[in-house]
Amino acid sequence: MSMLGGYGFQGQVTAGDGSEKQGKTGAGYNNMRRRKKKHQCKAGREEEGSSSNRSELAAFFLALRDTLIEESLLYLCDNQSLWKAVNRWIGEGGKAMLVGSPDADILAAAIEILRKRIAAGTATFLVKVKAHRGEPANEGADILAHKAISDPKVGKEWCQRTNQAVFTWKKPCREAGKITYQDRHSTFNNSVRDAIRRGAAENEVQKHEEKLTGVWIQMSTLRRRYGKWCKGDKIEDCTHKQRYEESYQSMVKVLQQNTWIDDRKFLKSCV
Repeated sequence: MSMLGGYGFQGQVTAGDGSEKQGKTGAGYNNMRRRKKKHQCKAGREEEGSSSNRSELAAFFLALRDTLIEESLLYLCDNQSLWKAVNRWIGEGGKAMLVGSPDADILAAAIEILRKRIAAGTATFLVKVKAHRGEPANEGADILAHKAISDPKVGKEWCQRTNQAVFTWKKPCREAGKITYQDRHSTFNNSVRDAIRRGAAENEVQKHEEKLTGVWIQMSTLRRRYGKWCKGDKIEDCTHKQRYEESYQSMVKVLQQNTWIDDRKFLKSCV
């Protein structure tokens, strides 16, 4: 950023970042002109789910709120979702709406400040930087965001709940080769949809595994009996041998028809 002359910008130079850990979110931003003051907060409403996008948007709002309307602002961020959310409200084109936005409360407040800055003819620049690449301003904002989660002195904002239903599920996570499940909750979004699909897929896999296990047990039993029948020359033993071959072939067909559970693409949607 220094090679592009960003730190020599004639105005306020800021960098923000958000963090999410175990359902808690923290936001913070650096002002390169006012380094003595800390700018942090917690993004509330964790009961409806938490995400780093919400905390990223909260950090951007803090930078806007703490900057005078008459001052030009350069904001550095490492989150592309923030840029996309704000970019929808810039210029002409299709009608943008807050309906369906998971962070409409913070986004509406940020848009209102941007509207005032545009009306005053003040410039506001958002620049995307790469995360964890040694950018001083971005790294400082990242530290503030992480500390905001555990610091009891940092206040929480945007705590008002919505009327949306909250879904709860267990998310599978791999740690040291083992699968553990973490409790998650959120309003309906892509994560909830994927959890519903994954649960349905796991249920189907369990049903077919139970069916195949039963078939294998029957085949093992028939094999043991077949060995016994082969030693005898009685008519009953020959009849049993013929029935065994018929049963064995039918069970093989059952196994062949259910081998779809080994498909990698299907198992990928499970754990």
